[in-house]
Amino acid sequence: MWSALFSGFIMGFSLILAIGAQNAFVLRQGLRQEHVLVVVAICVISDALLILAGVTFLGSLLPSIPWLSEAMRWVGAAFLFFYGALRFRAAWQGGEALKPSDDVVNSAFRVAMTCLLLTWANPHVYLDTVVLLGSISAQYAPHALVFGTGAAVASLVFFTALGYGARLLTPVFASARAWVILEASIGVVMWAIALSLLRG
Repeated sequence: MWSALFSGFIMGFSLILAIGAQNAFVLRQGLRQEHVLVVVAICVISDALLILAGVTFLGSLLPSIPWLSEAMRWVGAAFLFFYGALRFRAAWQGGEALKPSDDVVNSAFRVAMTCLLLTWANPHVYLDTVVLLGSISAQYAPHALVFGTGAAVASLVFFTALGYGARLLTPVFASARAWVILEASIGVVMWAIALSLLRG
């Protein structure tokens, strides 16, 4: 049982660690210190639900519904292109508009909706949590749920550290130029992921 828990944690952490749309958004909100709890909670709960679905039954079901995967791919790519364009626009505006102390604060609802879209409209999330972790968990039967729990704990640890640890970088991002670079970098990441989705 402990082996399944540890393996789930390591596998889950290694999958989350890769730079992606969700991680970039969490980092940005953490640097802005804006609705961090909301963002972290959405990411952790979403991952837990998807992992649970994967280790129970969807891991074997999703590959048999090709149209659903295809639809998710196009919707995800469209949203990532749109969000990437917003980040490029923010970088282009530069300076004061990008400082953490900026008077322009997004509402918790707007931040939550963006986070939900970045999470649930991204096919990579399903491939990692539902298909991959779901498939691997079968190797740890009858402790598949324990394996999934380990992966969910990894998600909790990672997103909490990323969201709340980002403030340690606040002195670096006191510079408007640093924010311009961050926004442009996030835009590049979003568009790169979108292109990778379209290439299949």
